[in-house]
Amino acid sequence: MAEDADPARRSIGARRNPDSAGAILEAAEAVLVEAGYSGFSIEAVARRARAGKPTIYRWWPSKAALLLEVYKRQKRVDIPDTGRLEEDLVGFLQNLFKHWRETSSGSIFRSLIAEAQSDETASAALAEYALGRPSHTVQIVERARQRGEVAEGVDSAPVADLISSYAWRHLLTNRLDQDEQSIRKAVGYVLRGIAAPGN
Repeated sequence: MAEDADPARRSIGARRNPDSAGAILEAAEAVLVEAGYSGFSIEAVARRARAGKPTIYRWWPSKAALLLEVYKRQKRVDIPDTGRLEEDLVGFLQNLFKHWRETSSGSIFRSLIAEAQSDETASAALAEYALGRPSHTVQIVERARQRGEVAEGVDSAPVADLISSYAWRHLLTNRLDQDEQSIRKAVGYVLRGIAAPGN
């Protein structure tokens, strides 16, 4: 049996064929809708996309890697630019929680984080995703640094980790209905610290 049943979607080697890749991602989204995360498999995606499993694994080394690309493809979160760091972070978290709450991608990401605790391939895919590009939070902090809102010597990466940890904890515990006041309080603690005056 040929690797790709449809000649129009034949592999062109390690470099992705955009038509084939698009068909595979669309198939992956459809399988998720029909079977959910627990019923998702590379075999089901290959059948639906009329593509060979070797082609899929050539471009996505694991099921988790494919799911993360589906997540990125679905992710639509507005990044505020209000001119103030606190407002930008609060607005970003509100938009992120809304996206996770109202779309299937939140469920995908939550399941991937949970699976990564016991599956090395999922853990590696998640780590690559997290390290593969500057996070939105890092970009927000760096933008504030250019405005003079962030002190010299502050490393934006740990600040972003603190904000991300807050977001991921609420995703994992399905508490995405936080009101603005609660989000603003958490952001305020991060930005101002918790040390008493003079300490």
